[in-house]
Amino acid sequence: MKEISGGITSVKGIKATGIHCGIKRSKSDLALIVSEPLAVAAGVFTTNRLKAAPVIVSMEHIKSERVKGIIANSGNANACTGRAGYKDSKEIVKLIAKELKTSPKSILIASTGKIGVPLPIDKIKKNIPLLVKSLSNSGGKKAAEAILTTDTVIKETAIEYNYNNKAIRIGGIAKGSGMIFPKMATMLSFITTDVSIKDELLKKALKRSVDKSFNMISVDGDTSTNDTVICMANGLAGNKLIDKAGGGFQLFQEALDFITLDLAKKIVGDGEGATKFIEIKVKGAKSKGDAKRVASFVANSNLVKTAFFGEQANWGRILSAAGSAGVDLDFGSISLYLNDCKIIERGIVLYKESHDLEEVLKEKEIKILLNIGKGGKEETAWTTDLSYEYIKINAEYMS
Repeated sequence: MKEISGGITSVKGIKATGIHCGIKRSKSDLALIVSEPLAVAAGVFTTNRLKAAPVIVSMEHIKSERVKGIIANSGNANACTGRAGYKDSKEIVKLIAKELKTSPKSILIASTGKIGVPLPIDKIKKNIPLLVKSLSNSGGKKAAEAILTTDTVIKETAIEYNYNNKAIRIGGIAKGSGMIFPKMATMLSFITTDVSIKDELLKKALKRSVDKSFNMISVDGDTSTNDTVICMANGLAGNKLIDKAGGGFQLFQEALDFITLDLAKKIVGDGEGATKFIEIKVKGAKSKGDAKRVASFVANSNLVKTAFFGEQANWGRILSAAGSAGVDLDFGSISLYLNDCKIIERGIVLYKESHDLEEVLKEKEIKILLNIGKGGKEETAWTTDLSYEYIKINAEYMS
């Protein structure tokens, strides 16, 4: 497995683009990703009960046998817009399908931006011909840029690996900076691959991958109405069809996991106002579910996050968050490390013996290792600190 350049358009048969259609004042705000030929597709969507109109449309369309492409806009979420918003999403899909000479059901749609504002559909409709015309084999970065909101950097990645002498590629892009919570992290992510794989196995692989990556990150504990992860596989790598859970499927799963985890970490690294990148590894749990729950509670604790922003050695907040997870814990079994600095060893507090803790807390990347001493399972989550800048960004956020 090797990393390659090109993002989603490093994959055979994938074209993409991003343009400015006028939803935002000046930055690009409309993206299109297209596969030639049609692709099998899988999707994971928001757990928010108030799903945005484009999410509802994509959930309907992804049930069709093959997918041609994805259109996505930024600057407006088309969420909490009722029947009008749903109608707008359907109309956009229909117009794109006409331009691409395909069925409307083969087009998926996503939106991100301010909630509760009617979608300026006329601006999108007017620019659909230009959008399709600007598709290219090197347009992945433009698409990645067009889906950003408060993000400060483009998020894209791609890898290539070999399976039975066939080179298989997977590329991905994502947006996400705030409203990140480990219940399908608040974000958009679009993944392309030229692997030949049955649709039910693609769905299985994507769900597993999301559970280990996007579902294990947190910035602020809010889950959006628009969360969407879509993976398209068009089969142009020419490998023997992966139609069962064997070696070929496992290789693909590992490659897909690399893509989703890389994008997930990029989202955390670009967290709104963040000054720290924090990894929380929970070991010694009775089950992976217990480990995941404890890691998620620590990752989502505002008290933990603000302590790291203030570079305060208030490790009691970590234990308090862990203890609120509803998992069997006792202090005498717990060990806690911050980077290589030992804080607690099996219930014995060693903090006063550590002269390096103040230096650890000044670092930009901090690893929390929490061994709860109850079993052999472990899970990892990723989060950021919570800063003054986060409040400023969201207090002033308009589009």
